[in-house]
Amino acid sequence: EVQLVESGGGSVQAGGSVRLSCATSGFIFLTSCMGWFRQAPEKEREGIAIINGVGSTTYADSVKGRFTLSKDKAESRLYLQMTSLKPEDTAMYYCARVQCWLLSVRPGTLASSIVSDWGQGTQVTVSS
Repeated sequence: EVQLVESGGGSVQAGGSVRLSCATSGFIFLTSCMGWFRQAPEKEREGIAIINGVGSTTYADSVKGRFTLSKDKAESRLYLQMTSLKPEDTAMYYCARVQCWLLSVRPGTLASSIVSDWGQGTQVTVSS
């Protein structure tokens, strides 16, 4: 059974930093395609960072230069380092396992439709 468990969310002031962690199990993490998505109140869920099977990462323009996705292959954990946070980054953040074959035919996509498994989410609130 695939399991994705996020942690590390919380409240932070604008300009601050937060690191989200996603513990994974039930699949081969080493070569898996993974991503981080977020959903703000009354908005659609959006992809913000996706890494493919060979380590290439795509970021949404809204977070490029501020957020960094990384994989700890030894611990089977996915991380999202978030810096220079803004109030508009307030959202529920989700770790996701992405279907590599769909990513290969749509390189650079951040669409939710390529996700096969979701975590339960962790809330990040940024105050001004």
